[in-house]
Amino acid sequence: MSWSKGLEAYRGDIERCVKCGACRAHCPVFGVEKQEGRVARGKIALADALLNGAVDLEASLLLDISQCLLCGSCYAQCPNNVPTEEIVAAVRREIARRQGLPAFVKGVAAILERQDMVDLVAKSSGLLSRLLFKKVPEESGLRLRFSLPAIHPDRTLPAVATTPFRQRCPELLTGENGKPVVLFFTGCGINYLYPQSGEALLKALKFMGVTVLVPRNQACCGLPAVSAGAADTVGNLAEKNMALFRRHRYDAIVTACASCHSALSRVYPKMDGRPDAVKGPIKDIFAFLVEQGLIETLAQLPKAHHPVRVTYHAPCHLRNFGKTTASRAILNALPQIELVEMESAGSCCGLGGSYSLYHYDTSRKIGAKKAQWIVRSGADLVATDCPGCIVQLQDSLNQAGGKQRAVHLLDLVAAALP
Repeated sequence: MSWSKGLEAYRGDIERCVKCGACRAHCPVFGVEKQEGRVARGKIALADALLNGAVDLEASLLLDISQCLLCGSCYAQCPNNVPTEEIVAAVRREIARRQGLPAFVKGVAAILERQDMVDLVAKSSGLLSRLLFKKVPEESGLRLRFSLPAIHPDRTLPAVATTPFRQRCPELLTGENGKPVVLFFTGCGINYLYPQSGEALLKALKFMGVTVLVPRNQACCGLPAVSAGAADTVGNLAEKNMALFRRHRYDAIVTACASCHSALSRVYPKMDGRPDAVKGPIKDIFAFLVEQGLIETLAQLPKAHHPVRVTYHAPCHLRNFGKTTASRAILNALPQIELVEMESAGSCCGLGGSYSLYHYDTSRKIGAKKAQWIVRSGADLVATDCPGCIVQLQDSLNQAGGKQRAVHLLDLVAAALP
């Protein structure tokens, strides 16, 4: 189970790192911090030293190991294919094994393992929004600003939906005979923050005649727990979801979140030790829509006289594994938009899940660069395939005073369909 195995199991991977420094040009954290401990080869050196007993869990090591987005950009560019994100996750598990998980992480992990508790917390947050948040301008795209001590006071966040997406739709939406049946793994972002994007997915699949299963008892994919080093929680969440998948019949699992796609396609198979651990293929929704002929369908729609200018942000967990071709193809085919490229469209936005919670200052620096490129593109909207990226991109634009809004690509697809 490689995403829960001990650091010793990575000794061979660690030794493959020749410290060439190719990772320096691609690490978003190093790009703003310029410290060796922040880059992949520095973390590999720390992992090696910890493995061989040359260092202990001193404060500087803990800080450097925490300063990783687990975005996979270093691995994607590494000539020796050193899986730095897996090694860093293993070091975090080792830290948790020796020191225990922090109280905050323990509490979040306990909630994540109980879907009824996740729903309750989300519902409470939605109902108490007026007490917990301060309003920001409507045109910002995000409506609320946290005023809680755990969140940086300047950070803007979307309102939590009072009714989650999975409670808004039936568990089965029947399509046309002979068309595929898919199971939609919603992820937490769409379920609790962007239910309209889930509804947009259902509209697109209904238009294509596809039958959709939306099981209500899905659990979190577990990627936040991977980042925190909470191995037991990762395993428990994976087992719940894989058991759920086995109870249904479908042709494919579709995701509309880059992080969820990464968890299901890369983490789960390695945990179970088999490449076919998850029943059926796992497809990003846009790759699936292209397979179903959406490009040809969009080509038949009339072009807008005054198209909206849209630029594209490629999420790390799709881009680093060659999964953004379909998204770009659909954007180019949408009749109501003009796709404009921004500089470094494939650079990380700086979210990294809980990374932006613990290291908001660094996350904000990374996001500021991204916001600058979006503004320079002259686009009205920035579209992406990941709810987490939407949160970060919009906050970055808000901090920069940009007028652009971040949206899910699904929202644009739904707007184009009759």
